[in-house]
Amino acid sequence: MNKGFWSAGHRPTLFAAFLYFDLAFMVWVLLGPLAPMIATDLGLNDAQKGLMVAIPTLAGAVLRLVNGVLVDKIGPKSTGAIGQLIVIGGLATAWMLGVNSFGGTVALGVILGFAGASFAVALPLASRWYPAEHQGTALGIAGMGNSGTVLAALFAPLLAKAFGWNAVLGLACIPLAITFVIYMVLAKDAPNPPAPKSIFAYLEPLKKADAWWFMLFYGVTFGGFVGLAASLSIYFVDEFALTPVVAGYCTAACVFAGSLVRPMGGALADRIGGTKTLMAVYLIAAAVLTTISFGPPTVGLALALFVCAMLALGAGNGAVFQLVPQRFKDEIGVMTGLVGFAGGVGGFYLASSLGLAKQLTGSPQWGFLIFAGLALVAFASLVSVKTRWRATWTTDLEGARI
Repeated sequence: MNKGFWSAGHRPTLFAAFLYFDLAFMVWVLLGPLAPMIATDLGLNDAQKGLMVAIPTLAGAVLRLVNGVLVDKIGPKSTGAIGQLIVIGGLATAWMLGVNSFGGTVALGVILGFAGASFAVALPLASRWYPAEHQGTALGIAGMGNSGTVLAALFAPLLAKAFGWNAVLGLACIPLAITFVIYMVLAKDAPNPPAPKSIFAYLEPLKKADAWWFMLFYGVTFGGFVGLAASLSIYFVDEFALTPVVAGYCTAACVFAGSLVRPMGGALADRIGGTKTLMAVYLIAAAVLTTISFGPPTVGLALALFVCAMLALGAGNGAVFQLVPQRFKDEIGVMTGLVGFAGGVGGFYLASSLGLAKQLTGSPQWGFLIFAGLALVAFASLVSVKTRWRATWTTDLEGARI
């Protein structure tokens, strides 16, 4: 007989995973809300602005692969502790020395990538405690930590206006240090973890086509989410001449919507199946991003469209990770790293392409339009594999739905 969700698993660890993920995401996208002010002070062009906010997503993508391996070698709790200390130390150093050039923003972005790599820690930390029928809900709750991007969008511009944007880097260390203490007290590695593998064994999932499909699917859902989260402050300032603070409020509304529905997307996937949920997600995202590409004439309409896009992409993030543990239960650590890597690459592509399109054409239109096309590619790909998945995946995961 299946246990109810709150009777299964380990609630303190689930909370610790969420909190760690939440604050890590807050600083991962910190350059996005600060970008209009940084760009003005440092004289950056549109392409440099896009690249500046995209670098943390690319660094986070690469480091997720590293964390995926470390999670299986030393456990998710220790891996997360190391990453948190690196981020706190890097931000404190940047605050004390100052960031005075485009190269400095790139170096800071690489350090912030360690915060983005928290994805490959927080999810297996929670996942290993829960049975198959509750994977979507558990990973949705842990993954809702991407709501930390809301905190960055809301408070970073306000603090920067009051104290200067460089001071925000130092102030961010305070909640990060508090979170680190709570994490060390509450988080606990699940019993009976998968046995450590040789380094070559971590490449094994890449021999399976399903691993590549999951990387594509998450590259669109999470890539779209984090790419927009990093870029929307720039978009609202450039397209509608909003102040950085007001642009931050608009960004926060969009990001909050996407973060809120992540556990709902996981729960919906638990109920009706991850493939059905994802097919709807990709069609909605493609339609909305195509509409956005033609340039909404008002701030209100643009905000409404971006909220719709983030709702779809956020639900898709939860749905993907309802499916991954079903297919790769014994390889969840390395698969979280691989899939997370693809999500980060997707975010880097979207954020950097919007800046490049703006630099070359005067409008970010083509960046949005091409990403809408990628959503349709993901939809078609999912249609092509869903029947095989349902016919060939093992059925020992009682209560789970594909």
